[in-house]
Amino acid sequence: MKKFFLSFVYAFQGIKEALKSERNLKVHCCIMIIVILCGVYYQITLTEWLVCVCCFGLVIMAELFNTALETVVNLVSPEKNELARKAKDISAGAVLIAAIFSAIIGLIIFLPKIF
Repeated sequence: MKKFFLSFVYAFQGIKEALKSERNLKVHCCIMIIVILCGVYYQITLTEWLVCVCCFGLVIMAELFNTALETVVNLVSPEKNELARKAKDISAGAVLIAAIFSAIIGLIIFLPKIF
């Protein structure tokens, strides 16, 4: 049972470490807070909240995976390497796709309420 609870401790340490060191993760978290405040202000529906929460999770998860992949790539390939660059760019592209589609979903939810 102790190992089970330690796995949570390690996971939270990883999130904390990423929040300390990753600028883009901080940006995503700030945007998430803004969307939450807008959701409260515009009184979005439960379904809209669920969609927003899924988007939050997707983008934050993608950013954490990207950070982990970049860390491993830097560990195994500290020198410039075309394959390392490709892996990092593709991983960053995945985060970008998640963020773009989440932003589109946010516009679909919030634009009708704003106008």
